[in-house]
Amino acid sequence: MAIRQFVKFSVGDEEFGVEISKVREIIKLQEMLKVPNAPPYIEGLVNLRGSVLTIYNLRKRLGMRDKEFDENCKIITVYHNDLLVGFTVDMVNEIVRVDEENIDDTPPSVPNIDKKFLSKVVKLDDRLMFVLDLTNVLSPDEETELKEFISKNEYTVL
Repeated sequence: MAIRQFVKFSVGDEEFGVEISKVREIIKLQEMLKVPNAPPYIEGLVNLRGSVLTIYNLRKRLGMRDKEFDENCKIITVYHNDLLVGFTVDMVNEIVRVDEENIDDTPPSVPNIDKKFLSKVVKLDDRLMFVLDLTNVLSPDEETELKEFISKNEYTVL
C-alpha cells in the first residue's frame, strides 16, 4: 500500500495539504515589498537568499475573509512549473503520512471554497484535509503574467 506525505496547514477554519515533494521550505513571515497594480491576492515580493519570490495570500486566493497576520502565520514555498512561489498560511500544523486508500476525489460541492483549487480530500481520523491543486491556484495565464511582470519591473528587494 502506497503512503503519501503532505504538509498540513490551516487557512481560516479549514485544513489543507500540499504534497511534501512540491514544498521547498517553510519560512517565517517577513517584510514584503508591495507591488502596485498587482491582483489583490498577491501579497508582495520577498528576497529569499537572492531570489525574488512572489507571495500569494492563500486566504484571499481562496475567497476567504482577510485577517491580520500573526506570529503563527508562515510562508510555504513551492515549485510550480519551474516557478518558485510562496503562499501565506495561518499556521503550519504538521507533516502527515496518509495511506492511498484514505485519499478520495473532492466532492462535487465544497462549502465556501471554489472546488477548482482542490485536487483531493484526505480522511484523517475524524476530520478531512483538502489537498491544494497548485495548477489551479496559479493558473497558466496568471503564471505567464507573473513572469512578465517580474521580468518587466526588475524589482530589487532588499
